Amino acid sequence: MGESATIDRRAASWGIAAVLVGVAVAVLGSGNLRWFDAALVGYLFGSLFAIFGVVYRYLVWLRRPPTATLNRRGWEAFRRPGRRGRNLASLPALVVSNLLVQSFIRSRSRSRWLAHQLVFWGCVLAALVTFPLVFGLLHFRSVGQNGRRYRAVVGEVGTFTFDSRSLFGWVTFHLLDISAVLVLAGVFIFLARRLRDPGALAVERSNDFLPLAGLFAVSVTGLALTASNLWMEGRFYVFLNTVHALTVILGLMYIPFGKLFHIFQRPANLGVAYYKAAGADGPQQRCARCGDPFASVLQMDDLKEVLPQVGFDYSTPGGANYQDHCPACRRRLVTLAQSQRVGGFG
Repeated sequence: MGESATIDRRAASWGIAAVLVGVAVAVLGSGNLRWFDAALVGYLFGSLFAIFGVVYRYLVWLRRPPTATLNRRGWEAFRRPGRRGRNLASLPALVVSNLLVQSFIRSRSRSRWLAHQLVFWGCVLAALVTFPLVFGLLHFRSVGQNGRRYRAVVGEVGTFTFDSRSLFGWVTFHLLDISAVLVLAGVFIFLARRLRDPGALAVERSNDFLPLAGLFAVSVTGLALTASNLWMEGRFYVFLNTVHALTVILGLMYIPFGKLFHIFQRPANLGVAYYKAAGADGPQQRCARCGDPFASVLQMDDLKEVLPQVGFDYSTPGGANYQDHCPACRRRLVTLAQSQRVGGFG
């Protein structure tokens, strides 16, 4: 009988603490709920659920042997003596390249990179608008007797004023529509690739379309609200608003459990970059069969330590290890073993 799953108490405690911080931000940010929009209560509960789920899963993920090793090695590489200044100076470029521009995707496929960029910046723009509104950190007040002029208020601090019928005002009140168009463009590129690319079809799984379906639903229902308001005299607005709220709340609740969780895993890639640089500066592992260098000793030592912890022990009698061979020689060894097993291929 398998071991029953248990709740990680430490991760759950941090998740609850993060939720309480979120509630405090919503209460204080909205002036003790004075200007909190009651229509956003559902979004707030969805956001708090997502906060708990993301914090809980991230801490559990961070303690897995491979992740824990990469996390530890990344910080060690970043803080290693003689490199701290250069590592700190290189951090902005790494953030731009790995997190914002995502140039590593462009080297694989330009269409795939474009789709990632459209979805990424569309979601970033939506988050920058939605979460301040949901947590009461941002609201708008009319200015004087002119019903067209508004002031954006952050917390309790009034910022800029604008005419709602100006170009700036139109853009301000339609930022979510702009983000929806960006996301939809990226979703359509992803769908076209997944439906036509033989490589993508070969590794397609049943739940790979779920994130795209969720992003599509949120974007389309959001645009439908604007269409109802501008061109349909408000018809079906209540129904569309309910459907849109439901898609957003379900999307927020899905984040900790699906592929979109990699949004929070991606920053760890910065530590991997420093880890690789530290390994490249150190001694290199030479293949036990052909003698060619193929990886850093640091990486291979960590690999030999981590693999047995996750159920893969490649050590052999006499203290040797299958991981001491380069990828090409590993393939040769597998072929020779298969040949021996069947009595030869000739």
